[in-house]
Amino acid sequence: MTGSLLLRNRQHTRRVNLQLLRRRTTALLEEHFKTDSFDLAVYFVAAPEMTHLNETFLHHRGSTDVITFDYSEKADAPIHAEIFICVDEALRQARRFKTTWQSELARYLIHGLLHLQGHDDLRPATRRKMKLKENELHGKWAGQFSLTTISGRLRAKAR
Repeated sequence: MTGSLLLRNRQHTRRVNLQLLRRRTTALLEEHFKTDSFDLAVYFVAAPEMTHLNETFLHHRGSTDVITFDYSEKADAPIHAEIFICVDEALRQARRFKTTWQSELARYLIHGLLHLQGHDDLRPATRRKMKLKENELHGKWAGQFSLTTISGRLRAKAR
């Protein structure tokens, strides 16, 4: 299997530069996750869709920032997964943590990828370990490109 990465923006709150994220996510998978064998879909969604997913599949009330569905057969199998990222939650958390929504979005994507690598955030000890790795990768991404470029560009109007 070679790398297959699908990105879809299914929300209308913010534009998302899918082309940039496709390049950066593919590079992240190859460089830091040491894989070029993946079948991954990433969906940027609004709070109502995320609430539906969270309540239907995880039986948690309300929206959340990121949900990862891992369909891989075994732990060492190629990545076969979907990641859902809530843009509305990124906006809320950006205000709370005094950062940008684009930075939060990048963090959520990295967080979802770490889940696919076997990290979990259910217990305090594993949550701390995962958070350290998340911060490391987020810092590397922020050093490689301006995270604000995750904003989609406005298209020129046709004349």
